[in-house]
Amino acid sequence: MTAVGERLTDALYGLGWSAVKKLPEPVAAGLGRRIADTAWKRRGKGVLRLEANLARVVPDASPARLAELSRAGMRSYMRYWMESFRLPAWSGSRVAEAVDVKDLHYLTDGLAAGRGVVLALPHLANWDLAGVWVTRALGVPFTTVAERLRPETLYDRFVAYRESLGMEVLPHTGGAAFGILARRLRAGGLVCLVADRDLSSSGAEVTFFGERARMPAGPAMLAQHTGALLLPATLWYDDTPVMKGRVHPPVDVPPTGTRAEKAAVMTQALADAFASGIADHPEDWHMLQRLWIADLDPAKGPEA
Repeated sequence: MTAVGERLTDALYGLGWSAVKKLPEPVAAGLGRRIADTAWKRRGKGVLRLEANLARVVPDASPARLAELSRAGMRSYMRYWMESFRLPAWSGSRVAEAVDVKDLHYLTDGLAAGRGVVLALPHLANWDLAGVWVTRALGVPFTTVAERLRPETLYDRFVAYRESLGMEVLPHTGGAAFGILARRLRAGGLVCLVADRDLSSSGAEVTFFGERARMPAGPAMLAQHTGALLLPATLWYDDTPVMKGRVHPPVDVPPTGTRAEKAAVMTQALADAFASGIADHPEDWHMLQRLWIADLDPAKGPEA
């Protein structure tokens, strides 16, 4: 991206955060749907990649069904953005009413026992809203990791935004994140990580919807290293204004094997839990990038 393009991108996101949160909620929702439909009709690279990914998730889908899913997927993706732009203006009661999570006891019991918890999620529905709900409705602070974005000013916007919502945000690159996350977990804290896409090109290899993919081994390594509980979670939208979620049963550390072997088994268990949620709600999986190994350009890695 050129310097001019980076400044334009930063300005557009800044406009979104400043303007969208001032709109009445029905107007913001309608705007999001119009933007999504326009992007879907243009059939750009992101939409085509989304359809290619969904073809793995729903292998028996006809071209018409894939198009229907990708259109719903773009609407879901823009709902994420419209909600996220507006989150700083939401009251505590509005946040509390916006999320309904099944089997939450896995999380609350783990924290109550004084055991650190790693909550791992895929790119389903609105993980930022889920995070705000955890900090405000449950009153539980947590630490997360953010991918470095270009331009740097845009990354700074995201960090400031998430920190304003009660999250501690660490950069994905730089090498210090793992140690800080481990300290938070040993103190009985909560770490939340979006973990269905490997950004390092060196993650654990998993079988995901019948094909090879890589996912970050960090959640599993943290659980091994600190004794923290590792919990998968999935999110989805339905035909109500309330986002739904589920905390899945804990992923245990295997009793035998090297640290890398144990991490691989645990990461596969995360992938299986993610796949169950994505298969149930494919239109809410916001994966507009390459994910499977067969699709990756070795020269460019996961950003291709």
